[in-house]
Amino acid sequence: MEKIKIDITILAPVEKVWKCFNSPEDIVQWNFAHESWHCPSSENDLKVGGKLKNRMEAKDGSFGFDLVGIYDEIIPNEKLLYHLEDGRKVEVFFEKIDGNTTKVTEIFEPETQNSAEMQRDGWYAILNNFHKYVENN
Repeated sequence: MEKIKIDITILAPVEKVWKCFNSPEDIVQWNFAHESWHCPSSENDLKVGGKLKNRMEAKDGSFGFDLVGIYDEIIPNEKLLYHLEDGRKVEVFFEKIDGNTTKVTEIFEPETQNSAEMQRDGWYAILNNFHKYVENN
């Protein structure tokens, strides 16, 4: 399946965007696609070979899963490359537009259970949630 690419421009300095994207205290505040879900826990060992582990759960307790990634490359304030447990690769780029504007681009390999459109919409909803969180905190 073809890779999916999404991006968003955030009115915040790249250093703040990077911190909010990678700090577990921040991740639990924005990492869900819909208000009926939440991210009750996050662990992030931000180094090559380190693990990112986010718990995703429906607030009513009906469903949940751990999203686990292993870092392949990290360039602070610029780029994160990691792979998920099933081997799919994720690339995240942080582009400093100016001192108070950052473009975040995510490129990921979709899984085969759900349509590419549904996955794109879900990942974009999370990215948009992130955007609102960064600009309002």
